[in-house]
Amino acid sequence: MTAPADVHTAIQDEVEKLLIGNDEVIEGLTIALLTRGHVLLEGVPGVAKTTVANIFARASGLEYSRVQMTPDILPADITGTEVYRQPTGEFELQRGPVFANVVVADEINRATPKTQSALLEAMQERQVTINGRTLSLPDPFIVVATQNPIEMEGTYELPEAQKDRFMLKYNIDVLPRDLEKQVLDRFDTEPDLTPEALEQVITQEQLTTARETVRAVYISEPVKQYLLDIVAETREASEIAHGASTRASLALMNASKAYAAIHERDYVIPDDVLELAVSVLQHRLVLTTEAELSEQPVASLLEELISTVPVPEVNTAELTS
Repeated sequence: MTAPADVHTAIQDEVEKLLIGNDEVIEGLTIALLTRGHVLLEGVPGVAKTTVANIFARASGLEYSRVQMTPDILPADITGTEVYRQPTGEFELQRGPVFANVVVADEINRATPKTQSALLEAMQERQVTINGRTLSLPDPFIVVATQNPIEMEGTYELPEAQKDRFMLKYNIDVLPRDLEKQVLDRFDTEPDLTPEALEQVITQEQLTTARETVRAVYISEPVKQYLLDIVAETREASEIAHGASTRASLALMNASKAYAAIHERDYVIPDDVLELAVSVLQHRLVLTTEAELSEQPVASLLEELISTVPVPEVNTAELTS
C-alpha cells in the first residue's frame, strides 16, 4: 500500500470509533492534510461539523483549536496580540488560537468581514503579522470553517477571495435513518464516548512521507486537458457570472493527485478529477442573478455542466509517466 492510503485508512478507522457516515468528509480532510489545503463545511446544526474536525485532529495527532465566530470577535482574538507586563516593563506575545495545526472557525459567516480577513494571510501564507512581527504558523496547518445555511440573519457573506482559499467544500446532511439508528445504538451502549477516547494513529514522519508521495503522483497531458476543460466550462456557462480561478485549477489538480494516492495509484485518472470537481469548484463560483433566482443548487448546476465535458479515452500507458 502507498503511504497516503495507509494514512487515510488509519485515520478513517479511528474516526469510525466515534462517528458514522462521514467518510467523504474524512477523505476530504485527509486530502487537505496531504496537500496543505483548507476545508469549508456547511450544514444545519447538529450534524457533527465541528466534531468531525476535532476527532480528525486527534486521530492525526495534531493540535486542535476552535474559534466561535461572532460579530464582536476581533482579528486579534484569532491571531493574537502583544500584552504589556507591568512587572517587567515589556510587551509579551500572546499567541492566538490560529497557532494550532487544525483551526476550526465555527460559524465563520457570523464574524465581520474585517475579522474574516484575519484568516486570509494565515490560510495563504501560513503566517500572521502581529504588531509588525511576522510569525510562522505550525506545519501542518489546516483551517476548517463551518457555516449554517439556514440562519442568515446576523451573518456576513464570505468574500470571494476568502472562499477561493478553501480547497474543498462539503455539504453535510442529516444521516440516513439506518446510520442514525447506528449512532443511537452506539451512544446508548457507550453514553460517555467523547473525542478524547480516540488515539493518535499516524506520526509526523508518516505524514511527511505521504505528502512526498502525493507530490510525485503523475498527471498526464490528456487528464490535465480534461481538468482545464471542466474549469473552462465554469467560465463560459451562461448561468455563471464569474467562473473558477487558476487557484481552483491548481487545487483540483493537487486534490486529484491526493485522491489517486489514497486509492493506491501513482497516476491520476479522469475519474479522480470528476470525483472531486464539485467539492473543489462549488464555493468559488458567482452565479448570475437569473441563476440565483432559479434556486438551483450550485452543486447540481456544476454536475450538469461537467456532464457536458467529454471524458478523454486514455489507456494506462498514457496515464503513467
